[in-house]
Amino acid sequence: MEIKWAKRIEQLPPYLFAEIDRKKNELIKKGVDVIDLGVGDPDIPTPDFIINALKKAAEDPTNHTYPSYVGMMAFREAASEWYKKRFNVNLDPATEIVALIGSKEGIAHAPLAFLDPGDVALVPDPGYPVYPVATTFAGGTPHSMPLLKENGFLPDLDAIPADVVKKARLMFLNYPNNPTTACADLGFFKEVVDFASKNNILVCHDAAYTEIAFDGYVPPSFLEVDGAMDVAIEFHSLSKTFSMTGWRIAFAAGNSRAVAGLGKIKTNIDSGAFQAVQVAGIEAMKNFEIGLEDRKKVYQERIDLFCKCLDDAGLDYTKPKATFYIWFDVPKGFTSSGFAATMLEESGIVVTPGNGFGDAGEGYARVSVTFDTDRIVQAAERIKELSF
Repeated sequence: MEIKWAKRIEQLPPYLFAEIDRKKNELIKKGVDVIDLGVGDPDIPTPDFIINALKKAAEDPTNHTYPSYVGMMAFREAASEWYKKRFNVNLDPATEIVALIGSKEGIAHAPLAFLDPGDVALVPDPGYPVYPVATTFAGGTPHSMPLLKENGFLPDLDAIPADVVKKARLMFLNYPNNPTTACADLGFFKEVVDFASKNNILVCHDAAYTEIAFDGYVPPSFLEVDGAMDVAIEFHSLSKTFSMTGWRIAFAAGNSRAVAGLGKIKTNIDSGAFQAVQVAGIEAMKNFEIGLEDRKKVYQERIDLFCKCLDDAGLDYTKPKATFYIWFDVPKGFTSSGFAATMLEESGIVVTPGNGFGDAGEGYARVSVTFDTDRIVQAAERIKELSF
C-alpha cells in the first residue's frame, strides 16, 4: 500500500532551511569544515535567571497539569506590563493577549482563524515562508507584495490590484524585517492602518525582532499607531530577545476579536504552553533589560565584521539597523541559488539564497550572525579568497 499525501503538502516545495541542512550535512559527512551562516538561531545562551526560574517552576507539581489554552493569566499580565513599559501601549491581559507555543505557531494558525477558502492574504515577498504556506493550508490564496530596494523594502500598497484588495482579509507584515533587515516607521504603519480599515483587512504584524536593534534605534510596535487596535494583531516572540528559540514561548496581542479567534483555533488544536516555560517567560519579561545590551553588542560586532568583509569583496548591502541578519546583493553573473551553491561548495559557507524567501528575493542572499564570532571572522577570510 502506498500512503497518499494530501495535495496541500504534496505540492509544497521543500522547507527552505530543511533543504539547506540536507546539503550542509552531505558536505560535513565528506569532512568539509562548514561554517553555517544560514538559520537565525542565537548561539548566546539563555540568561541564567531565566533558566533558574524554569528549574524552580518545573519542580512544582502544579505546573505538571494541562495549562490554559490561552496562557496563564500571570503570563499575559507580564506581557501587558512589558508592552506598557516598552511601547506605552495599554493591553487588557484577559482579552487582548494570548500565549503561543512560539510565534511561528500563532502565525501559522492565524489564516485558519480568519480566512475562508478563496480569501486572499497579502504576504511580503521576500518574507518568512510560513506566511504563504499557512495561507494555502487554510484554503486561502497568498498574494505577494514585492519588497523592493527602491521602496526601502516596504510594500507599495497602491500597487496592489483593486480586485485583489476586495478579496483580501489578511495582511502579513514584519518589521524590523526578515530577511531584508528593513525597518518601518510609525508613518508607514499609519498608512497600513488606514488601508486596512478602509478595506476590512486584518493586519498580522510579526514583531519578532523589535528588541534586536543598534546605534540607538528603537523599533516601534504596530500597535502604537492610532486605530491599530481596530485592525491588527501583533506577534511577539521571546526567542530572539532572550535567546530562547528552543523554549517555544511567545504571545500575540491586539484586537480582542482577533485574539479570541486565534484562541479558538488553539483551543481545538493544542493544549497550551508548558506552565513552567511560561513562568520563565514571566521572569524574562519582568527583567527584560538584564543582559540585553550585552547581547546586542555581540551581534553588532559580528555585523560590523561581516559588513567589512562585504566591503572588501565589493558587494552591495544596506547596513542593518535591527535584526541579526545581513541582506546583500549577490555578485553580478550569479543567481541567488547559484551564489549560495558556490559559497557552500568552494568555501564551505552556508548562506541563504534570497529567492528562498520569494521571487522578489532573487539577486540577494542573507546571512545570520548568530554564530561564534571567531567563525564569522573565518567566514570573512574565506570570502576574501574568492574572486567574483
